[in-house]
Amino acid sequence: MFNIVLVEPEIPQNSGNVVRLCACTNSRLFLVEPLGYSLDDARLKRAGLDYWERAVFRVVPSLDELLERFDSRRFFFFSTKAARCYTSHPYQAGDFLVFGRESRGLDERLLAEFPEQTLTIPMPGRTRSLNLGNSVSIALYEGLRQLESWPGPNPTGVA
Repeated sequence: MFNIVLVEPEIPQNSGNVVRLCACTNSRLFLVEPLGYSLDDARLKRAGLDYWERAVFRVVPSLDELLERFDSRRFFFFSTKAARCYTSHPYQAGDFLVFGRESRGLDERLLAEFPEQTLTIPMPGRTRSLNLGNSVSIALYEGLRQLESWPGPNPTGVA
C-alpha cells in the first residue's frame, strides 16, 4: 500500500512501533542505515511483538539508493521545518513517506532538494516535535483515508 522510510532511526522502541504499524496496514518499511541499534535489540523486538513475522521490511545502506531505485517524485519528506500540511497532499498507493532521525530529523540538504515534496504535521503546542511512531501513524492513516483503503473491515460500516 505505502512505503515507510525511517532514515537513521535511533530509538529501537520507535522502530518496533512502526514495524507493528506497517504489518497492520500492509505497508512496507525501509530502515536506512546507520541504525542507532541492533536488529537483535530486545527493546526493538518487544515493541514490534510478533508483528516482525508479518511485516515486510528491508534495511538499506542509504536514502540515495532508494531515491535512485524508485521514482523520486513519489517520495514525501516529513519535517517540522516544512510549510505544506500533510493533509493537503494527494496520496497515491505506493508513495514513500520519509521520516528522519528522532534527534535531528531529515537533513536540510534533502529538504532543500525536494521543497514541493516536503510536508509537515501541524503542532499548535509549544513542543519541538511529535514522537516518530505517532508521526508515521498520522501520515500513513491520512493516506489510507484518502484512498479509502483500510487494512481491515470498512470503518464506516457502509458497503
